[in-house]
Amino acid sequence: MLILVIASTGLDLAAQGDIKLPADFAADVVGKSLGRARHLVINSNGDIYIKLERLRNGKGIIRLRDKDGDGKIDDTTGFCNYGGTGIAIKNGYLYASSNTDVYRYKLNNNEPDTANRETVVTGLVDKGQHNSKSIALDNAGNIYVNIGAPSNVCQAQDRATGAPGQDPCPILEYAGGIWQFKADQKNQSYPQGTRYVTGTRNVVGLDWNNETNTLFVMQHGRDGLTDYHFYADSLSVELPAEEMLEAKQAGANFGWPYCFYNQIEGKKVLNPEYGGDAKKIGRCDGVLPPVAAYPGHMAPNGLLFYTGNKFPAKYKNGAFIAFHGSWNRAPLNQKGFFVVFQPFKDGKPNGDYEVFASGFAGKENITNPNQAVYRPCGLAQGPDGSLYVSDDAKGMVWKINFTGK
Repeated sequence: MLILVIASTGLDLAAQGDIKLPADFAADVVGKSLGRARHLVINSNGDIYIKLERLRNGKGIIRLRDKDGDGKIDDTTGFCNYGGTGIAIKNGYLYASSNTDVYRYKLNNNEPDTANRETVVTGLVDKGQHNSKSIALDNAGNIYVNIGAPSNVCQAQDRATGAPGQDPCPILEYAGGIWQFKADQKNQSYPQGTRYVTGTRNVVGLDWNNETNTLFVMQHGRDGLTDYHFYADSLSVELPAEEMLEAKQAGANFGWPYCFYNQIEGKKVLNPEYGGDAKKIGRCDGVLPPVAAYPGHMAPNGLLFYTGNKFPAKYKNGAFIAFHGSWNRAPLNQKGFFVVFQPFKDGKPNGDYEVFASGFAGKENITNPNQAVYRPCGLAQGPDGSLYVSDDAKGMVWKINFTGK
């Protein structure tokens, strides 16, 4: 059963930042009006670092700090001169990405050494579309960087109904996958990296699963399948699935742009631009399937494996996913704008996902994403086991705690 986090005060609840959570959970707003808050990370001392998609007051990273330990943010600062999405902390360094580069800052007594910023990766492609360089780090000294495809499905004329797909797709030379680099080496680019994953159109949410010691990513499925009239609108808008993918080793191929996952048929099938009809398999035979699939076009922008002990035991080692919300489910209403929990067992998804945090949109029957009050984007776990959620519409950050026994 869902309950409203804060009792009504007669004010617009959405405007106050209220969201809906399961019983015995509560949320506090710890940041607001911060800018386009994308991914975020929490340091061991509780400092919150938020990557902004665009500079705000000349700053691209915002830090929120509780200086006196009373549980309230009383110090807000910012630094860095680039926008972007990715941010992470590992082995005493803060990592952050622009849309072309990845940087890191040494944390000296929990203070980032901004005067001696190091460039870890540089010169990655940015053609405007799907350009966020989301990042994740493993436990063996590697950093993984998404390089999204600046295309819908690699057509000769992008997003033109009926235009054929390019075969082979030239974009796969420099994008449409996840690249692996060394986390402690400077000024790497494509020649020094390894294409760890191929055939992913765009990944914004990704995380290293410490239980399985593998990389998990959330695939943004292609647009425009409704133009081909494979099914009635009620089904077409669900295609293709948003996919949770596990890359167990380098070289994992998930099929973009030639294939998409048809969750109605339960298989990877050919895209129509390459001769498909939503059922034909063809060259997609053998392409790796998702480990879990979700309704189409909900835009999974955040992925976090929960390793804390503050939440009930069912959440341990499961995955939280922030769905940013759809834009192209017309003529039906848009969908998403929530955080879900995907149960795991023995390192694999186990059962259906559960809506964990909702109400971000502020109202039902959203027909355009601009109508949503908030759009969840980033997820992070605090040192106390709490869950943090960012919003890139109004610049909100929530801290979610378990209040039960």
